[in-house]
Amino acid sequence: MQIHVVQPGQSLYGIGQVYGIPFEEIAKANELQDPSRLVVGQALVIPITGSYHWVQPGQSLYIISQLYGMTVEELARINGIPPNSVLYVGQRLYIPQKRKGIIDVFMYVEPRVATLESSVAEVRKRAMDITYLGMFSYEAQRDGSLKAPPIDDMPEIAAQAGVLNAMVVTNLENFTFSPELAHVLLTDQQVQNRLFENIVQTAKRIGYSDIHFDFEFISPSDRELYNQFIRNARARFHAAGLTISVALPPKTSASTAGMYGGIDYKTLGEICDFVTLMTYEWGYTYSDPQAVSPINQVRRVVEFAVSQIPSEKIFLGQNLYGYDWTYPYPPATGVAAKALSPQQAVNLAISKNANIQFDTTAQAPFFLYWDNGVRHDVWFEDARSIQAKFNLIKEFNLRGIMYWKLGLAFPQNWLLLTDNFIVRKR
Repeated sequence: MQIHVVQPGQSLYGIGQVYGIPFEEIAKANELQDPSRLVVGQALVIPITGSYHWVQPGQSLYIISQLYGMTVEELARINGIPPNSVLYVGQRLYIPQKRKGIIDVFMYVEPRVATLESSVAEVRKRAMDITYLGMFSYEAQRDGSLKAPPIDDMPEIAAQAGVLNAMVVTNLENFTFSPELAHVLLTDQQVQNRLFENIVQTAKRIGYSDIHFDFEFISPSDRELYNQFIRNARARFHAAGLTISVALPPKTSASTAGMYGGIDYKTLGEICDFVTLMTYEWGYTYSDPQAVSPINQVRRVVEFAVSQIPSEKIFLGQNLYGYDWTYPYPPATGVAAKALSPQQAVNLAISKNANIQFDTTAQAPFFLYWDNGVRHDVWFEDARSIQAKFNLIKEFNLRGIMYWKLGLAFPQNWLLLTDNFIVRKR
């Protein structure tokens, strides 16, 4: 696969000619609504095997071979030129596809009554590209019971495609994560035992193989209580033939203070079969406009995580959405940014004829537009930003990637996922 960024004056037809494929194939791969309309800065995935490199000033075969991890002889042979060739600027060289690594893919799905039909359809569509389907969420109650989400036949559909179903258990209460609810579950042994028993019985009845805890905003004073809670859960679940995993907030140190002070990466990593990093939400509904998962910040979290937890246990978290902020920006106004899928963001840029820019530090695309005299800032994900995350997974040899959440259109992600990796079925 090749990532192409649209330049001024380019058309899809002309881009197709550059790569030697019909423009219709590019339009289909990127699910373009109108192939005749592009905007400058738009990233397109070109569905070819391998990729091309156009020689830049000062580049030699040696320099280019180093960029792609090849030998000069190999690069020359593939392109049918002598190893001592003098290259000219603009010369096109073919770069073969690299050997793919194998990773796990954990995908959250958040079924709701109003969207249940579309959730089922999405599970059918993406089941072959995921390892775990995380059903979000079973809400733990203060008496140890569970409030279940509407799941229809999604677990059966996933299982038939070789997907392992994960039961996501949360401390959500009245639509928000509750540290008070968590404290009850961590301290009342009778309630805790009842919760574990209800989880095991539900897992057996539905067919879940992993119990995935997404407890958020744990109080720093409950840090050791949460560690013990997960130890107790592991003993109960392993005895029942179930694995256990947890979602971890994006920490960069072992600090026991602040919003994430109740989370102990090292201990939880030792206890659990795997963990997922929630490496997103730097840009959020009430923040100033910025990348949701800037690569520089994500890297800091990963560097800390691998210092505490074996890399083969770690899933990198990735958002499948962006935000549209309206000026004047939160939090001063209290106006929430509007979430939108990457595909919606691109279509919005096209409709507003807004050139897409790219922040090289965050490795994220963004654009500005005006609506009835009001400024909007949109940050989202595209082929370049997701490829940066895939490169991070390779660099740190992580177990895989975790997506929040199924149902948000991002066709480029799926093309590049299968181009970079083989998705493991366990």
